[in-house]
Amino acid sequence: MTIKKNLADLKSAVAEKAEASSETEADVVKTAVVTEKLEEIKPVIDVKGRAYGTGRRKDAVARVWVSRGSGKIVVNGRDVVQYFARGTQRLIINQPFELSSRTGQFDVMCMVSGGGLSGQAGAVRHGISRALVNFEPGLRMVLKKSGMLTRDSRIVERKKYGRHKARKSTQWVKR
Repeated sequence: MTIKKNLADLKSAVAEKAEASSETEADVVKTAVVTEKLEEIKPVIDVKGRAYGTGRRKDAVARVWVSRGSGKIVVNGRDVVQYFARGTQRLIINQPFELSSRTGQFDVMCMVSGGGLSGQAGAVRHGISRALVNFEPGLRMVLKKSGMLTRDSRIVERKKYGRHKARKSTQWVKR
């Protein structure tokens, strides 16, 4: 009897929420189930109060630790402004914080190796996103929807024999 009553209450609540927003009842139920599952996931934090995430992009690999703090970012023992001189690279790194509305709330310490600066910036962004999800599992939906948790698998195509580069061939002479 109580199960039927709880089910009826749930159905009426879902119908009310669906009417209030432009979502269908199925979308409301799906969102409710996903958020319920996310609440069950426990944060993965070490003894020092840090969450870890590994990020990869092109040939670069970043090991990232995120902890509560004032927003200081250290890359390979240097300040982020020193290491990533271009503003676009720093914007890429800060994207996960801006999307999750956590700008200036976390300190980041990361070690990055391999690739160039562009690939390293993408790897640090990927690592920060994964570490944020480990610190606060509730952020997973926001970051996943914007593509921050997906590894960009594009890599440089290898050079082929008989060609100058991967696809560039010798100049063709008609006569």
